Amino acid sequence: MAFDIDKYTETSVNVNWSDLDFDEFRTNPLPESTLRSLRYMCDIEYHTVCYLRDMLVTPSHKDPEVSAFMTMWNREEFWHGEALAAVLGAHGVTVDFDELKATRLKLGWKDKLDPVKQSLLGNIVGKDFIAVHMIWGAANEWSAVAAYNRLADLEKHPVLAVLLKRIAKQEAKHVAFYATQARERLAASKKARVLARFALKKAWGPVGSSVMEPDEVTHVMGHLFSGDEGMREIRKLDDHISRMPGLDGLEIVETAMKKYGVAA
Repeated sequence: MAFDIDKYTETSVNVNWSDLDFDEFRTNPLPESTLRSLRYMCDIEYHTVCYLRDMLVTPSHKDPEVSAFMTMWNREEFWHGEALAAVLGAHGVTVDFDELKATRLKLGWKDKLDPVKQSLLGNIVGKDFIAVHMIWGAANEWSAVAAYNRLADLEKHPVLAVLLKRIAKQEAKHVAFYATQARERLAASKKARVLARFALKKAWGPVGSSVMEPDEVTHVMGHLFSGDEGMREIRKLDDHISRMPGLDGLEIVETAMKKYGVAA
C-alpha cells in the first residue's frame, strides 16, 4: 500500500501527554535504570535536527515527498524529546540544552564534517543515495518502535507505558514512509541495492551509537534487548530489513547488538 504523504502532512500532530497523570510518578517512580534509558532516548530525539541537517545537503531534499516527510518527521521527533523530558522532569532530572550542545561539541570535527561527507557522497552516488537514506531510516525507525514498545512492556508503568505506546505509534508511521520508499527504490535499481547492502553491513549501528558514549549505548541496548525475548525482537528487526530487495541474509542488528554485549 502506498504511503499517503498528503494525509500524513495534514494530520501530523505533537504527541500528547497533557491528559496523563504525572503525579503517578511521585507515588510510583521509575527505577534509575529506566531513567537512564529514557535520558538516552530523550537526547537522541532532540538530536534529530542534526540528522535532518546532514540530509538537507544530499539529493534527498530535492525529492518533494521526502522533503515534506522529513519536515514533519523532525517536528514529531522533537516533541517525543519534549515528552520524555517531561517524564524525566517529574523525577527531578533536568534536560539541559547546554548539555545537549556539549554532547555535540564533544564530537568535534566529526560533527562539523558530517554534512560535508554526506554532501560529497550524495552527489557522487546521485539519486540512488535516496534509497540508502530510506532503508537506513527504516532500520532506525523499526528499532525505535521496538525500543519504545519493549520499555513499555518491561516497565508496565500505568503512565509511562501509555506515553511510550503513543510515541511508538507515531514512529510506526515513520517506518511506513521509510519502508515504502526503500522498497520501491531498491527494487528499481541494482546500484541502489548494492550500495544499501554495503552501507548497512559496514556502517549501521544502534540508534544513538554515533553520538552517545559507548557505556550508555551498552546500558540501553542491554536494558531493552537482553534475554531470550529481547533477542527475538532483535531478529524480528533483521527479518524486516532482510525482506527488502537485495538485502536478504543481512543480520546487522544482531551483529551490532553483540558488539555491545547484548545476547540471549
